[in-house]
Amino acid sequence: MRYNPLGRTGLYVSELCLGTMTFGGDEGMWGNIGRVQQEEADSLVKASIDAGINFIDTANVYSKGLSERILGQSLRNLGVSRGEVLVATKVYGRMGQGPNGAGASRHHVMAQVEASLERLQLDYIDLYQIHGFDPTTPIEETLEALDSLVRRGIVRYVGVSNWAAWQVAKAVGIAERRGLARVASLQAYYSLVGRDLEREIVPMLASEGVGLMVWSPLAGGFLSGKYRRGADTDGRRATFDFPPVDLERGYAVVDVLDELAAAKGRSVAQMALAWLLHQPAVSTVIIGARRREQLDDNLASVEVELTAEEVARLDEVSKLADEYPGWMLRLQGNYRDIPPRRG
Repeated sequence: MRYNPLGRTGLYVSELCLGTMTFGGDEGMWGNIGRVQQEEADSLVKASIDAGINFIDTANVYSKGLSERILGQSLRNLGVSRGEVLVATKVYGRMGQGPNGAGASRHHVMAQVEASLERLQLDYIDLYQIHGFDPTTPIEETLEALDSLVRRGIVRYVGVSNWAAWQVAKAVGIAERRGLARVASLQAYYSLVGRDLEREIVPMLASEGVGLMVWSPLAGGFLSGKYRRGADTDGRRATFDFPPVDLERGYAVVDVLDELAAAKGRSVAQMALAWLLHQPAVSTVIIGARRREQLDDNLASVEVELTAEEVARLDEVSKLADEYPGWMLRLQGNYRDIPPRRG
């Protein structure tokens, strides 16, 4: 297991992060994602920490707070030292009735951080993230609320999730101008069949020194090895088809993954995760599991080394269509290429 700095911070996170969205689901969407209960969760958390993972991600909205509660109890059951693990959670989704029961307002953030701490049985949260962009709350209000939590010592770092590039860049600028806690990370969807963030978000992250936490690296199970062209599969996507995948392009990616996996004696999932771990923009890849064997398979992805040729093959089969202004930026990008002066 390797460890990477989270953006422009001194915090090092494991290249794989345990995601707990599968914890606690009982019915509806959360039941489709996973129904991991306490005993199974303890096993998954222990196996992750034993493998070198020091970073665990959850959210208040997962199973209406039950995911946080199960995670907190797992850490207590396993006797995990507080300094041994970094815990990230999120706020934004609906947790109450009325117009103020969701969002990124100071009112909602302040109320929900206390509730998350209680469910997690923790004195502080290592990374507190805004789970979505709130168009009704000024970014300044959200950042000032987060900064007050950092100053109180109940939050160590702050981040965002599912924000557009311009929104993150604006938040970084506001925080710097006002002397507020800076945005350390963005949690975003990224996979071999979902590379959209490479257009605007990845260049912005590099420019602004923001770390990238990848969610759904297997595209909701599409890259798990279960899905093949023309085959009937009763996996998670049969009841919860998310995130969206261009199937023709997706099956072409799976064909190449199949070939490379067979040559290396690896699983398709391990190859898909390994490609992400080879991407310079990625700080950590969030893996989730319903069963221990799924987790063990995903954990083994850190052992997979891809050659430059193998990465290039996966890049080519999954590449994005050219869009404006990307092709124009490349066209004009060499206008200032000036050869160096001779000695």
